[in-house]
Amino acid sequence: MRQAATILTFDTPGRGFTEITRDVVDWLGGTGIAEGLLSLLCRHTSASLLIQENAARAVRHDLGEWLERLAPEGDGYAHDDEGPDDMPAHLRATLTGVTLSIPVMRGRMALGTWQGIYLAEHRRVPHRREVALQVIGE
Repeated sequence: MRQAATILTFDTPGRGFTEITRDVVDWLGGTGIAEGLLSLLCRHTSASLLIQENAARAVRHDLGEWLERLAPEGDGYAHDDEGPDDMPAHLRATLTGVTLSIPVMRGRMALGTWQGIYLAEHRRVPHRREVALQVIGE
């Protein structure tokens, strides 16, 4: 059994979804692990990780709109230390999650045809975000 780990850094443009699939594929390919389990962790509380359709941009648009309706900005939150988008960002990260586990088969992630990995930025302004990756297997 072998394992490998790293931290990838991404600059987000502000609220929205940044596809990171290619970066993860490139790193995984360099590990030499063909069969196993890949774990990802977004190291932040106002950003998250998603596996979502990577073909139609409208999916990400609609998902963003839906999250906005579920956790809107406003003055009703006690926690607003970093502005009106602070607590809504935490709520959106709670809804979407900060971890992913993906099987690795024949040296590749076992994602479906239209699935991609996205880093979801829930704050309005650009941020530098870190995602920790670990793969364990043979």
